[in-house]
Amino acid sequence: MVYFVGAGTGAADLITVRGMHLLERADVIIYAGSLVNPELLQYAKKECAVHDSAGMTLEEVLAVIRKAAEEEKTTVRLHTGDPSIYGAVREQMDELDRMGIAYESCPGVSACFGAAASLNLEYTLPGVAQSLIITRLEGRTAVPEKERIESLATHQTSMAIYLSTGMLGELSKRLIAGGYDRNTPAAIVYKATWPEEEAYLCTVETLYDTAAEHGITKTALVLVGEVITHQHYQKSRLYASDFSTGFRQAGKEE
Repeated sequence: MVYFVGAGTGAADLITVRGMHLLERADVIIYAGSLVNPELLQYAKKECAVHDSAGMTLEEVLAVIRKAAEEEKTTVRLHTGDPSIYGAVREQMDELDRMGIAYESCPGVSACFGAAASLNLEYTLPGVAQSLIITRLEGRTAVPEKERIESLATHQTSMAIYLSTGMLGELSKRLIAGGYDRNTPAAIVYKATWPEEEAYLCTVETLYDTAAEHGITKTALVLVGEVITHQHYQKSRLYASDFSTGFRQAGKEE
């Protein structure tokens, strides 16, 4: 069996309990060494074979998995964050289907949620935003035309932008072209939840300057939206005294 496990945002104790137990059981671990915190390997048993996929091709990863399956060993494919977001897991799963190797997924905490925790953000403040867009600028991996930053920016909601730290000048221009005011609050969070985390508040217009000032060129997440200042929002109706739920009746006016 192969388990695709989300390593979480960086801190070793932010992996799920299920993910930790899978690491403890694994006979083989293939982890994304360029992004996954190596402290997570402390959960592996001593006899576990560990492979860093940072220098491996897809074919080499699959060869390790195939050999482990032939030997009836349990493999954990450890991905950064949550495997379902920019994890490149589907291509691996399709190959495992072709080889007849069973697999399951274990979710993890993605970087946008680690960054929100670090900044004590709520992405969905009533009266301000009720949606979160997770996206990226096109680089070596293309982005569908209808998902270009300018198009998504027209919604004026909360946005978490991955894999774009090296293109912040371009990102600012396109966010503004799409409709965000140049003074819209923004944040750059470098290695969210890692010991070396850095987080800086800025605006859409000053994203590039802020990153340059602090020497941030990679491994950072960009957040955009009015929720970053957590102002001018409405209180949730869920806890209002005049709002009934299946567990609480609204108070009666006298």
